[in-house]
Amino acid sequence: MELLRAFPSVNEAMLAGLDSEAEAVDSAAESASDFAATNSFLGSNSGPAGLTDSHCHLDFPAFDADREEVMARAVAAGVERFLVLGVTAKQWPRLAVMAASFSRWRVAYGLHPYFLAERVIGGEPELSDFANDLALLPEFLQKDALAVGEIGLDATRPLFDLQLALFEKQLSIAADMNLPVILHHRKTLDTMLPMVKKAGVRGGIVHAFSGSYQQAMQWVDAGFRLGVGGVITYERARKTRDAIARVPLNALVLETDSPDMPLSGQQGQRNEPANIARIALTLQQLR
Repeated sequence: MELLRAFPSVNEAMLAGLDSEAEAVDSAAESASDFAATNSFLGSNSGPAGLTDSHCHLDFPAFDADREEVMARAVAAGVERFLVLGVTAKQWPRLAVMAASFSRWRVAYGLHPYFLAERVIGGEPELSDFANDLALLPEFLQKDALAVGEIGLDATRPLFDLQLALFEKQLSIAADMNLPVILHHRKTLDTMLPMVKKAGVRGGIVHAFSGSYQQAMQWVDAGFRLGVGGVITYERARKTRDAIARVPLNALVLETDSPDMPLSGQQGQRNEPANIARIALTLQQLR
């Protein structure tokens, strides 16, 4: 299943094998209109299209008090579509129910490395503790999911051997179901790439890319797109800004990771999908 077959105007160049390239800015970011017309990053080639937040967590409790208002602000800023990521088996049912209520949402399901320690109370989890989760994952993915994610490896978190085992299992599920993957990484880009290649997955997104240009092109050559978010609004993120400025534009997708990863000047604040417009403008300025 193509990641965006059911999500027609989302970043259509998101994954290898998709037919059309995508557009980077929409009419909400008029100062970036030349960028949109030239590069076709989120929508059709006929002109600017509505933006998509290709990675957010609108189902998280951080939005329970004002979710409708947050989405309304995003739509007002030109952000029309939201890809909402699953992170734990406990969360998947809630996400599925909520997604059924919001026509602008599409979903993916996975086991995020950040939350593994929560699986067992009063002890250290083992792979066997996730047997039921892994068995349930294909069932949720069959419910019109666009990808397997958010999955990956995080060298700053504990249980790295368990992370490796679960990542390998989920890559295998993605390959068996012919689904792309959406990858979390921290200091693990070089570890993950050979695993992804070995599994034979059909591409995906490297969420919150923060590596070098050389690393970026290795992932692009492997059929992946790079998630571009708030990190590029920080001038100190020189390595990442340089890489994003140089890779092919159709290898990029826009994202916020809301409610996390606030933009420069918004440290300590809740991030929102409406910030996609500012990220798109920053991307235009970098290029």
